[in-house]
Amino acid sequence: MTTVKMAAMAAGDQHASSEVLRGLARHLNCLNEDNKSTRKRALELIKRETVDRGLSSGVLQEVFSALLKPLLKCLSDPMERCRETAIATLTEFIRGVPKPEESLPYLMPCLAQRLGEKDILEPAEELRLSAVEMLTLVVEVCGKHLAPYLNEMMNILQRTTVDPFPDVKRESCKCTVNFAQSVPEHFHMQADSLVKPLMQTIAHQHSRVRVSVIEATGAVIQHGTGKNVDDVLSHLAQRLFDDSPQVRKAVTVVVGDWLLHMRDRYSYFHKLIPLLLSSITDEIPEIRLIAADLWKQVGAQWEKENEEDIKDKLDFLFTPPPFYPPGVERPGLGCRELVVRNLGRLVPAITHDVTDWLVATRVRASQLLSVLLLHAEDYSTQHLQPLLATLYRACTDTERDVVNNCLAAAKLLGTFVPPVAFLKLLLDHVMTSSSSSRPWAPLMMLAAVLGGCPNALLKPHLEEIANTLAQPDVCQEYQQVMYLEQLLACVVVLLRQCESDCGSISLQLLQVLVTVQSLSTSPCLSEKALESAQFLCKVQGLDSVTELYRQHMGQLLYWLSASVNTWCSYTPQRLQLHIIVMQSGPVIGEFVSQLMPLLRCSLQPDKDPEMRMSVFTMLAKLLLDATNTLDSQGHFREEAERFLCDILLPNLVWHAGRTAAAARTSALSCLLALLHGGAITPGQLLCLEEKLSPLVLSALDEDSQMARLFACRSLSTILQLIGTSLHPEALNKIYPELLKRLDDSSEDVRGVALQALGLWLSSLTGDYNPEHFTPHLQLLFQQLLLHLDDPDSSVQGRVLEVLKKGSSVHPALLKREVEAVRDTQRSPLYCDQLLQHISSLRTETTAECPE
Repeated sequence: MTTVKMAAMAAGDQHASSEVLRGLARHLNCLNEDNKSTRKRALELIKRETVDRGLSSGVLQEVFSALLKPLLKCLSDPMERCRETAIATLTEFIRGVPKPEESLPYLMPCLAQRLGEKDILEPAEELRLSAVEMLTLVVEVCGKHLAPYLNEMMNILQRTTVDPFPDVKRESCKCTVNFAQSVPEHFHMQADSLVKPLMQTIAHQHSRVRVSVIEATGAVIQHGTGKNVDDVLSHLAQRLFDDSPQVRKAVTVVVGDWLLHMRDRYSYFHKLIPLLLSSITDEIPEIRLIAADLWKQVGAQWEKENEEDIKDKLDFLFTPPPFYPPGVERPGLGCRELVVRNLGRLVPAITHDVTDWLVATRVRASQLLSVLLLHAEDYSTQHLQPLLATLYRACTDTERDVVNNCLAAAKLLGTFVPPVAFLKLLLDHVMTSSSSSRPWAPLMMLAAVLGGCPNALLKPHLEEIANTLAQPDVCQEYQQVMYLEQLLACVVVLLRQCESDCGSISLQLLQVLVTVQSLSTSPCLSEKALESAQFLCKVQGLDSVTELYRQHMGQLLYWLSASVNTWCSYTPQRLQLHIIVMQSGPVIGEFVSQLMPLLRCSLQPDKDPEMRMSVFTMLAKLLLDATNTLDSQGHFREEAERFLCDILLPNLVWHAGRTAAAARTSALSCLLALLHGGAITPGQLLCLEEKLSPLVLSALDEDSQMARLFACRSLSTILQLIGTSLHPEALNKIYPELLKRLDDSSEDVRGVALQALGLWLSSLTGDYNPEHFTPHLQLLFQQLLLHLDDPDSSVQGRVLEVLKKGSSVHPALLKREVEAVRDTQRSPLYCDQLLQHISSLRTETTAECPE
């Protein structure tokens, strides 16, 4: 019954189709008319009477067989509307008939002619799009029946992939994917011919076109021979930097699919793995999740395929290495093994890309390095040298993201690589970095690697690290802020990682911190170094930085004295000394006996003048507050005489030249601070007066105003301290030099000189016989009376006060001198006041001594 029923249905379909064709006979004839409107109307009526009528599939099949050739002929019609209707009618027939493959012998050559020639015959973009959409439909409904038409399909796809119309490109790529999946056993024979047009289109300005091309490329390589992988990888790698997330997502999916299903994937693991792992650090969460999921699948599949080879490692699958980075999920065994087995090929590629001229490439390469090291774990040790070389180059990048990524990668090296291995290379590089244009790179990497190394593993190597950092060739070689920052970073990371264990290397760390502060030109960096010194105190349980210096002061001074004979203005030791003595406060007073030989050697007159000036300036600051610094324990007073004789006085001896004069000025400032600070007793000063006074008096004639001022102030202080104890002859040598300074060009010097003269008069005791020394007093009074007529009223007033002090020494002599010059003075008022003062003194004297 079934056969009979089917035969009856076929007969019915044949009868119905005959009826339809008889109705279309006139319209078919009209297709050959010259009038385009007639042809257009005929095509529309044919479409209406067939595909739009809702005929059964069997009837449509018969009608389609009869109409195929006329419709295909209409694809070449001069009128665009006719071609459009013909394409639409053919498309509907193909969609509706049960055996569309029967049309292929006629349809495919025709489409190949229209779309697959060197010059595309169809001028209208929309019609080319419709034709390619029809071809896509043909691939979907015909499938494997298209195998004999491989050449035609390839010709069409090659041309339409590079079509000027973007939508045609997209549809062509879609068709390519479908065709590759439909006839995989034949597609591979000519798949290579599609690579070139696809790569020509992969950088199209429309992101949707780029996505379609990437998907088509994935299918072509997947179902091709595999010989063209290298031709497309560079283009796909560039698309990982695409601004469009959809494009990057497409690349991720395609590469993941290749790693899972491509026949020859094992040969290309080292080229495909970086592409997929790069997406794990993409800025879009969706892409990161897709990449991570695909990577897990790849690792699981590889693990399953190679189960025999990794049987021993599978037993330890759930035992992560000690000190694994917290908060980080450990990759699966398959994923780790894939990276380990390809790391030797991946590292050179990373080294190349991390110095690329494009910032985006450098950033991605540096991100990828961290991902690879997280997978490689302790296997990174075998590639440590090239990895460090790569990091040295990358950490000097101008792009901050690249540097941060490299520091993260270096931290992972510290976590996974044994300290014995990385310290052997790193410390050697730190010692020999002078040959590099970026000498701070090894220090930067050392700080980062140490930051990732656990305390327990680092502890046995602390002394080796600290000794290297404290080497003069390391910590004193460069003054660039960047270098010093990285040197400080190494100290900071040691303190943070090891804390109380740093007590054994406290001296070396303090030496480095002192050096950083002494060489730094950045206040911020110096402040950080001081904070680190405070932290060093904290980890050792010390109360303050002064306690830290008390703990190491002897060793520090010995450290400096080892090179004192070579000190000059360019050596850092003088700056280190400055930091040590200024920050140690009262502690330095406990080590005066060790400090003095160092000062004596460094302040010899034949030493570098600039260096001596620096040290004298430092000493002046300390001596002004001697009780809280150098003389905190009273030990400096014991050395004060030797300090004055052996250090200060030789530096006050006159030598020609401006530099020598500047050095004398700094020595005078130090002398003044010594006198003012109370670090020398009057008795000690009196013993040295005969040596000291001539040099100070000669300094009153210095060309430098500051030197003259310091000399005058020093004389004033000497007179205050021991003036009354001086021999009259010593006093008589002082006042003539002070009188000369009353004509000084500097008002400050004149003022201090007048003050000193007042102190000189106050220093005259009973041992100074006025009658015997009348000529000296007469000269003094005469010179002062001349300045009583000074144009500056303030000077006149100060001179008057000095003369009033002189009136108590020899009033009769002063009165005679005043009366002698009174009538010649421009301001006799001051003379009158002085005479009245002398008269009052006589009255007081008479009252005190009645007959």
